[in-house]
Amino acid sequence: MEYLWAPWRSAYVSDTSKNSKRSSSCIFCDFIKQDNDKENLVVYRGKYSFVILNRFPYNPGHIMIVPYRHVSTLELLTNDEASEIFKLMKISLKAIRYIYSPDGFNVGINIGRVAGAGIESHVHVHIVPRWNGDANFMPIIANTKVLPESLEDTYNKLKAEIQKIGNEETLDL
Repeated sequence: MEYLWAPWRSAYVSDTSKNSKRSSSCIFCDFIKQDNDKENLVVYRGKYSFVILNRFPYNPGHIMIVPYRHVSTLELLTNDEASEIFKLMKISLKAIRYIYSPDGFNVGINIGRVAGAGIESHVHVHIVPRWNGDANFMPIIANTKVLPESLEDTYNKLKAEIQKIGNEETLDL
């Protein structure tokens, strides 16, 4: 067996939430209280949850669906919250498919820091469109991700399409 020696990872593995120096504020809670959706990249507001662009996307169209209520895991959601999140997933997938024609999607929820949650205290769903060949040598060799579209262009496209589809499909719970 071969080993990859990575001693710098021990700080991450041994750090606990009580020793963490992270801010106690939540960007999702902060953004949704503000009336500045474009700057905060909020593309759609539902009754129980909202759709927001990832400010550091893996690919164009990378969005997150977030409940308004600050909960850390899915089982704490009410049935209405969970139902709306699933409906917004369907609407978002349809919009992204229409605008970008991806070959596939990664849809995921990271619950807990060890599972990769960057904002572990407020559960959210990631939707990342994927294309054949979208993983290339740039992130590996140059530690650089090439994004062919500005966040502003992505925001404008997705906001219009998600709003249109959301109006066509009932979100009544």
